[in-house]
Amino acid sequence: MARIAIGGWQHETNTFATVKADFAAFESADEWPGMNQGQAMIDAVKQVHLPIAGAISALNQPRPDGGKHEIVPLMWCSAMPCAYVTEDAFERICENMLGLLRRALPVDGIYFDLHGAMVCEHLQDGEGAFLARVRKLVGNQVPVFVSLDLHANVTQSMVDHANVLDIYRTYPHIDMAETGYRVAGLLIDYLKNRRPPYKSFYKSFRQIDFLIPLNAGCTLIKPCKMIYRALPKLITEKVSSLSFACGFHLSDIFDAGPAVVGYGNNQTEVNNAVQALADLIHDNKQKFYEKIWPVAQGMVQAKRAFKHHGATVVLADTQDNPGGGGAGDTTGVLQAMIEHNLENAALGVINDVDVATIAHQVGIGGRFIAQLGGKTDPGQSQFQCEVEVRNLSDGRFTATGPMYKGANMELGLCAWLSISGIAVVVCCKAVQTADQAHFRHLGIEPGKRDYIALKSSVHFRNDFEKLASKIFIVSAPGVVHADPATLRYKNIRQNIRRAIESGGALRA
Repeated sequence: MARIAIGGWQHETNTFATVKADFAAFESADEWPGMNQGQAMIDAVKQVHLPIAGAISALNQPRPDGGKHEIVPLMWCSAMPCAYVTEDAFERICENMLGLLRRALPVDGIYFDLHGAMVCEHLQDGEGAFLARVRKLVGNQVPVFVSLDLHANVTQSMVDHANVLDIYRTYPHIDMAETGYRVAGLLIDYLKNRRPPYKSFYKSFRQIDFLIPLNAGCTLIKPCKMIYRALPKLITEKVSSLSFACGFHLSDIFDAGPAVVGYGNNQTEVNNAVQALADLIHDNKQKFYEKIWPVAQGMVQAKRAFKHHGATVVLADTQDNPGGGGAGDTTGVLQAMIEHNLENAALGVINDVDVATIAHQVGIGGRFIAQLGGKTDPGQSQFQCEVEVRNLSDGRFTATGPMYKGANMELGLCAWLSISGIAVVVCCKAVQTADQAHFRHLGIEPGKRDYIALKSSVHFRNDFEKLASKIFIVSAPGVVHADPATLRYKNIRQNIRRAIESGGALRA
């Protein structure tokens, strides 16, 4: 029976955003559980679609002798994607995690649920720095296995200080728990077979020299759909793990961009598998593209599509996606919907504490003049509009869609506001609208609306694609810049900078 320490720490950093992730951001619950440690951590993530939940499930599987591995829970926390993690938050969480691990020693192995794109005020590579400290604490004999998000910017430090990095294979991320289960299984196998040929566990790492725009990394469309289907075929008895990270183009760091990493018991075979996957990615460089419509054109196209299909049309407000670091409080798409007279429409979720609070004060049926949104990012203006309060909630509900299923959402005060006939959901936190429960908990049935606008880039497809006769990705002003070529990078490596300047990073 092995004694396995487990923990998790998730943040995806958009260095072009404005709001930073302080310690309180990691403490509080939102789409995911808040900061918890020990048994409370196990209880918080149970039945939630997270990698750490999948890892726990794998480690709880009975052994052939009837016994079970001993799980030693450390802590788990996350904060919504935004700008830099503050130095204070990083150092406090890092010390808390290391302190718990120090007290747990000795352990036979460690599993961490990390993201891979955390950038701090004082560190470009948050996960690499954290894993280096873990390795210094436990030495080289304790295996450290890590699951990463598909949008990880994989660095040499991460590769050097972990025995295995294994990455999601879907975007929308419907395989998070599956990935955690797979990584824990690899760790169990490693501990069981730590003898020749497994004693020498080889690794190979390749960074890809161009950027993949966030929307183009969707695994429901080409080329990612094809690449991720090909990936498992390269895994063999000698190549036990192989991963492709699309990278996160909104992190201005030296190591931003896609990468391939592989592991196994034969160096040549691992090298060949990694090279084959890297070649496949390079061969499809010009195909990483998804059409994004300027917001006014998107409204015109949406109306034409509804007239043709007579069924729900979905609009994705990609550049204010809280899942990519947006504040969730821009109103460009809402104003365009009003200007183009979209009827029987709904939009969610706008992050505005002030407006949500006033709505609860005036009550259902009340009316007031709202200064909606535009309170977070410089350059965004507030939208003055008359609103009617149609329904209210405390923002606590359970998600039902494939990605967030089982998560107990805590969004603060929520309101259904009618603005020029459009049903607008307002809450008190920046959250990606990727679950129909964001609407349904207030009595709005998405499938009965002619148009639905969502603050999301890709994850909305988990739960809304089945409703859509047509989907349009639209770009109104926001900090989740869809096109890497519009950004002024300061830290990115020169070969990627040259690719951007030559048009190698495709305009979305």
